Amino acid sequence: MRRLIASLALLALLAPTLSWAGDAPTGLRGEILANMMDAGNKIQELAGAVPDAKFNWKPSKDVRSAGQVYLHVVAANYLLPSMLGKQPPMSMDEIMKMDSQTMEPSKVRQMLKDSYAWASATITEIPDTDLELEMDFFGHKMTKRAGLLAMCMHSHEHLGQAIAYARANNITPPWTAREQDAAKKKMAEEKKSGK
Repeated sequence: MRRLIASLALLALLAPTLSWAGDAPTGLRGEILANMMDAGNKIQELAGAVPDAKFNWKPSKDVRSAGQVYLHVVAANYLLPSMLGKQPPMSMDEIMKMDSQTMEPSKVRQMLKDSYAWASATITEIPDTDLELEMDFFGHKMTKRAGLLAMCMHSHEHLGQAIAYARANNITPPWTAREQDAAKKKMAEEKKSGK
């Protein structure tokens, strides 16, 4: 029983915190923002853990490289808010070509940070009263609420892809490494205390 309680306590400490440091909106927008940034922070942290030399790695020749996956996330973080009515800081042509380019990893990492700040501001600024308004989503009508959900889902989709790319290169996601280290320390403490 003590082990179960200790394990649950450890899980509670290691569970990702779904929070946003800025002036977070309440309700649905707050939940979407927290969820998107949970994935977004992990994407940024993983991009920082991937060595620069691996940004050009790809699992096969016909898919995006690791760096291009990150640039695809950046592009979406500007494109999707533009569909919600927020004017992006670059031209649509630049956004649409972004994930076919190769850039310095340090620039990609900064672009990830900036794009998540942009996407977060969009979620924060859109009024709750606008959530039911329609928007055009690649030729289909959907609510702005659904557009915000698409922003969140997109980050989670490519977090999974980025994790797979990293794992294929023997890179453990930093949050997983922290969890493993904490579990090892806990086991060592239990062994030392004779539990």
